[in-house]
Amino acid sequence: MSFRLQPTPAARPNRCQLFGPGSNPKLFPKMAASAADVINLDLEDSVAPSDKDAARANVIEAIGAQDWGNKTLSVRINALDTPYWYRDVVDLLEQASERLDQIMIPKVGCAEDLYAVDALVTAVETAKGRSKKIGFEVIIESAAGIAHVEAIAAASPRLTAMSLGAADFAASMGMQTTGIGGTQEDYYMLQDGQRHWSDPWHWAQAAIVAACRTHGVLPVDGPFGDFSDDEGFRAQARRSAVLGMVGKWAIHPKQIALANEVFTPSEAKVAEAREILAAMEKAKAEGAGATVYKGRLVDIASIKQAEVVVRQADLIASNS
Repeated sequence: MSFRLQPTPAARPNRCQLFGPGSNPKLFPKMAASAADVINLDLEDSVAPSDKDAARANVIEAIGAQDWGNKTLSVRINALDTPYWYRDVVDLLEQASERLDQIMIPKVGCAEDLYAVDALVTAVETAKGRSKKIGFEVIIESAAGIAHVEAIAAASPRLTAMSLGAADFAASMGMQTTGIGGTQEDYYMLQDGQRHWSDPWHWAQAAIVAACRTHGVLPVDGPFGDFSDDEGFRAQARRSAVLGMVGKWAIHPKQIALANEVFTPSEAKVAEAREILAAMEKAKAEGAGATVYKGRLVDIASIKQAEVVVRQADLIASNS
């Protein structure tokens, strides 16, 4: 047990992050009207090289012109190994309104990547006199990123969230799959001749959650590529939630409701959590450090678990 307490992550709903290409501004009003907690306007993978300049201009205009409500508004810039990213940062911070909440930085491989973006962002903010400090979200999508995940999580005070980008991560790791997230057909164990499929993303997700929770960053699960498979999406989202992730990407509008469903604590779970807290308060008043709730032992650790559920439910309710 360290005497240094884990910092508290940003207090915001992050159940679903909806992506849309900056090259298609017709989608922006629909994205703004959606039930997603976070909007990611994309300048990277979904935008062709010939459309980068136009997409950037579309996004800059929409940041101020579109009513985004109380959603977290984010723009995914291009990766640092491209010639586009610096112009993304400079133009966004020089031209866009202060409605922009954060920049998403893809393919982060080391802490120095965040340092580079932070230095540029800080310089532009200072030069333009921007009063609102831009936050960062990073995507872990390479072998280098997962190897340096804790250093990345600690690299900048601007960092508020971290996601797993399954497709590029799989390619970087040399994984023999073309699937984006979910169970992989050849990743199984045999018992008595029966196949049992496990989760090939589990270890990377756990590493991200541990790094994020250590440094006060929100851990987020990335895309699920087969948007025709609702149950597959739900299954991966539920595994992610159990591991400690707070939300998941939506690459298709139909995935918004699925993500919100999984990452919103059910009324039954919230009620049970509140009952556990009440039972422990009664036990403390009686001088006991533990008590029995519905036939099982609950103690100080149970309080911490219950508080996570209640805090998440209260946050979602206050933002709705």
